Amino acid sequence: MAKVLEGLYYSESHEYVRVEGDFGYVGITDYAQHELGNVVYVDMPEVDDEVTAGEEFGAVESVKAASDLNSPVSGTVVEVNEALEDTPELINQDAFGNWIIKVELSDKSELDALMDAKAYEEFTK
Repeated sequence: MAKVLEGLYYSESHEYVRVEGDFGYVGITDYAQHELGNVVYVDMPEVDDEVTAGEEFGAVESVKAASDLNSPVSGTVVEVNEALEDTPELINQDAFGNWIIKVELSDKSELDALMDAKAYEEFTK
């Protein structure tokens, strides 16, 4: 069974956001990496790109499929996880420990539209 961590926010498209102050760390959930299989490539935006809640910001490719990444929050990309460029399989090893982008949040009220851990567990059953 896939891990779901408390204290994160989850989207219906299986991205999570971990909020620290005015920043959100966005990645794909453990459930999503299980469904995808072995991740072979992560397409990420550039630093200073704007992301919008519910809109595509990149993609994850696995040996089975490619899946668009949809941002659960809006804001400005302040960092990308460069380790994933050379070692995309880190997502399979620890989806929650290997975020994809760090975003400066422009509207924290958007978090209210996302699921908490309990709701996401129900959603993925």
